[in-house]
Amino acid sequence: MKLTKRLFLGLAAGTALATLPIAALAQDWQPKRPIDFTIMAGPGGGADQIARFVQSVVEANDMTNRPLIPTNRGGGSGAESLLHLKDARDPDHTLMVTLNSFYTTPIRQEGLGVDIETFTPITMMGVDPFVLWVHKDSGITTFEDYIAKVKEMDGEYVMGGTGTGQEDSIVIAYMAGAYDLKIKYIPYDGGGAVAKDLAGQQIMATVNNPAEAKGFYEAGDFVPLLAFSDERMDAYPDVPTMKEKGHDFSYYNQRAIVGAPGMSDEAAAYYREVFGKVYEGEDWQNYLASESLSPLPMDEAQTRAYWATQVATHRKLLSEIGG
Repeated sequence: MKLTKRLFLGLAAGTALATLPIAALAQDWQPKRPIDFTIMAGPGGGADQIARFVQSVVEANDMTNRPLIPTNRGGGSGAESLLHLKDARDPDHTLMVTLNSFYTTPIRQEGLGVDIETFTPITMMGVDPFVLWVHKDSGITTFEDYIAKVKEMDGEYVMGGTGTGQEDSIVIAYMAGAYDLKIKYIPYDGGGAVAKDLAGQQIMATVNNPAEAKGFYEAGDFVPLLAFSDERMDAYPDVPTMKEKGHDFSYYNQRAIVGAPGMSDEAAAYYREVFGKVYEGEDWQNYLASESLSPLPMDEAQTRAYWATQVATHRKLLSEIGG
């Protein structure tokens, strides 16, 4: 089972972000209070970095008449954020920055009573690949070295990742199954904490997104071994992909902004216009390139179709890996 960039981009083919805003609606509505900008993960991870970068661009360019207020709510593999939006008292002033736990957590925790189809599509900002990282002092320099070390430790090799039964654990579980590896997995609330603990050698490897590991990589602390992308990334041209190793698997993390259930059409149009401008701007386009994200524009109908595809895909993935 795979989630390829071609699948992601194919769903959005031919769509321009200019189709997202409905100007007539957006002009008739303005926020009346600060905007709740919930982040579906802990501090320092990819979702957190993106949310705060987007917030800084909006603020610097006076794009809203009321401020975005970023708040991390990563508990329960994102369940905290999902429930916060589901029960929002003021849907027109409640937004969330998501990752793939938007799909996996409602599947794994049916008792939450969360139906993502009730949420309001705003803007898909891009998709983020995964990379296998080890510490420079590990003595591991290739993926083959990594496989040998994990097998040698026979169940004592420790990896960390964001949450349980979501992005990081899915990638690690697939890799473990493909190579018959025994790995101890430690779940964290966010990718920032995961990267920090690899830097401190509290864990032995991670599958952080490039943005989460970039600072440590540039400092020479992290060594990238394998990319879970369709092809090699420009930023890491010497890093092979899982496909090159003979396994037809790639996996991407969505970076999207969604609104609460019950958000008015006027408010949704307003936010689509704001974040559409962010997406099209030079700051965000430079961010996509520097952080190795791929663009993914789509309109509301395509977004809802995309959600349905991702739910079915992740349900199958979780079943296959026992998630």
